[in-house]
Order: sequence, then C-alpha cells, then structure tokens
Amino acid sequence: MFFRRKGWLRKEYNEQLISQMEQLKISWNNQKTLLDKSFDPSEDIICQTKISEAKYFFLLKEAKYRNTKIDR
Repeated sequence: MFFRRKGWLRKEYNEQLISQMEQLKISWNNQKTLLDKSFDPSEDIICQTKISEAKYFFLLKEAKYRNTKIDR
C-alpha cells in the first residue's frame, strides 16, 4: 500500500530526465556549431559550451545509472 507510488514516481522522474537530456543536447549542439563557425570565439562562449557539455554528460551518466530507456 505504501510503496505503490514508487514505480509511478520513478517513471515520472525518468521522463523528466529524458526531456532535460534532449533539451541540453540541442542546446549543446547549437553552442558547439556556433563555436565552430565563429572566427574569434570569446571566452564566455567557450565556457558556456563546456558547461552545456558537462551538464549533458552528467545527465547521461545519471540515465545510465538509473537504467532508463527511451520509448519511441
């Protein structure tokens, strides 16, 4: 009775994790292409790209730890 919500909550948080991963991947790719196309990138753009990459890989490791699957 008390543990019924465990599976439901896990599923909800896994879905949030996957949606955040997709948003961060898009953001990281956009920043990476901007960095590649720029002639003289500023330090701010370089730092933001590295931060986006670190956030994405952190969430990717968390998803692997949780054994989440993307249902398509």
